[in-house]
Amino acid sequence: MASEHNKSGISALTLAAIGIVYGDIGTSPLYTLKTIFDPVHGLVLNEANLLGIISLIFWGLTLVVSLKYVTLILRADNRGEGGIMALMALALSSVRKTSWQFPLMVLGVLGATMFYGDSVITPAISVLGAVEGLEVATPTLTPYVVPLTIVVLVSLYSVQRHGTAGIGRWFGPIMVLWFIALAIMGLINIVKAPVILSALNPLHAFDFMLRNRFIAFVALGAVVLSLTGAEALYADMGHFGKKPIRVAWFLIVFPSLAINYMGQGALLMSDPSTIENPFFRQLGAWSVLPLVVLATIASVIASQATISGTYSMTKQAIALGLLPRMRVMHTSEREIGQIYMPAVNWLQLVVVLLAVVGFGSSEKLAGAYGIAVTATMLATTILTFYVVHYRWQLPLLLALGSTTFFILMDVALFSASTLKLFHGGWFPLILGSVMFTVMLTWKRGRELVFENLQTHAIPLDDFLQSLFVAPPVRVPGTAVFLRSESDGVPHALLHNLSHNKVLHERVVFLTVHIREEPYVPKEERATVIALGHNCFQLNVCYGFKDEPNIPAILDLAEVHRLDFNMMETSFFIARQTVISVPGRGMARWREHLYIAMSRNARAAADYYQIPPNRVIELGTQVEI
Repeated sequence: MASEHNKSGISALTLAAIGIVYGDIGTSPLYTLKTIFDPVHGLVLNEANLLGIISLIFWGLTLVVSLKYVTLILRADNRGEGGIMALMALALSSVRKTSWQFPLMVLGVLGATMFYGDSVITPAISVLGAVEGLEVATPTLTPYVVPLTIVVLVSLYSVQRHGTAGIGRWFGPIMVLWFIALAIMGLINIVKAPVILSALNPLHAFDFMLRNRFIAFVALGAVVLSLTGAEALYADMGHFGKKPIRVAWFLIVFPSLAINYMGQGALLMSDPSTIENPFFRQLGAWSVLPLVVLATIASVIASQATISGTYSMTKQAIALGLLPRMRVMHTSEREIGQIYMPAVNWLQLVVVLLAVVGFGSSEKLAGAYGIAVTATMLATTILTFYVVHYRWQLPLLLALGSTTFFILMDVALFSASTLKLFHGGWFPLILGSVMFTVMLTWKRGRELVFENLQTHAIPLDDFLQSLFVAPPVRVPGTAVFLRSESDGVPHALLHNLSHNKVLHERVVFLTVHIREEPYVPKEERATVIALGHNCFQLNVCYGFKDEPNIPAILDLAEVHRLDFNMMETSFFIARQTVISVPGRGMARWREHLYIAMSRNARAAADYYQIPPNRVIELGTQVEI
């Protein structure tokens, strides 16, 4: 019975993984081949080139997705979690106290910022690619493609605050139907031109590259479109586990994609005129409108997965100190991972709509897609090397051997994508540069604030000894003072003593530590140190995916005989006002950017879920 229950659990997770993980790569057939043979690239549509392109796509899916991501990188889990942020934290913890710390942090941030570019382009290109099927049904609908795309996207982002708990259970079955449709369409066309099956021979890919040289290199940048969404395999590992993701890929997704690409290739051999949109021409005119409906639903699901991934990535970046605190809303009472971030949601929608209106078609957006995807892939592979060598302690030659091959592939794909720099490639680079600047500015600004506070810090132990030589009046209740890791005496305590001349009968100094791991077990989250005179140091540890909740932590502190009555507990928090001082810290514009972010950051009390009626905020100024 246990094994049957386990099998049913794996089946359910596999079905869910098909719906969430593979939406992006699953909708790539909508636009990949028509982009590759776009007249702009100068690639002639003939049998030899078709065999070469289909061979490149098949072996790209095999080597990059099956071998690199599904086989190798899924092994590099951070306590079961994946994604570039988790991988960066894993790599950093593997090379502690070495000169590699800063470069790896920068590389991880760079990869994360490219993911933000990817997360903007995915909804735009997927929905555009699906709605463009209307052009195939009748050219008179062409002017309505962009407006309809905007309507779909605005609707999608507008319902995010309600969460996906209600409709999420349908994602898996719908995407299974989508992949079955891909496979059936592909098989029908392969039967008509079985010669396409010879593309399974990798020699066709090599022959294509040798014959076409530079044009083949340009085409390689478009072949990348068939690999988009591979990073989602790794990013969603924590939600589904390795096995369901692997089973879904090898059992359903990979065969369906391979068959459909070959079917489109076979269709183009039989009827080259279908190159304007081979996907929607696979079954004839009768199938166009049903396919548009199914493709639109599939693209919305693909977009939903990317949007949810952006929320998760942002939440991790906040915990790791790379972004200011933002409002996080939970959309499910059962699933803690289902969150909604209003600021991220609406900002992303604005940029997505700018992409749709500015580029106007999936072919034009395709040039922007490649750079974002391949840059993240390259960053992931390099970080994996440090995990393989330093974390897993594998010999240097073995670590190099297992990653260098993939790094060379990533470099080739990224180089080919950079040829699109002036044809849309600039878009994700600008987005990435903005996010990169914001993240590093916030991180450096926090370091400068920390350095300033440390310079003026009064050692807590010495202060308490001198304070109780002539102790102040003690009043009933508990005072909790939030302090950073080496803040000394909290400013809020100094202000309280200065203005109110009293001290609560019990004083707790609370310090939050964020570990470089996704989750911290409950038994390790709270430790208490007695400081004497009924004063205590409470150290709280969270992982970068944990949900900060101070009241819940106070309940855990009861294990250490430190119980709290919330109605008799006051939280004292120092609200910092940061001031830019000429000649110190960062460039002036970066300092002003940090100050602006600091002023608009979510309040610490709100972020840590402290009841607002128990909070007392005291102001303090910090120069940077």
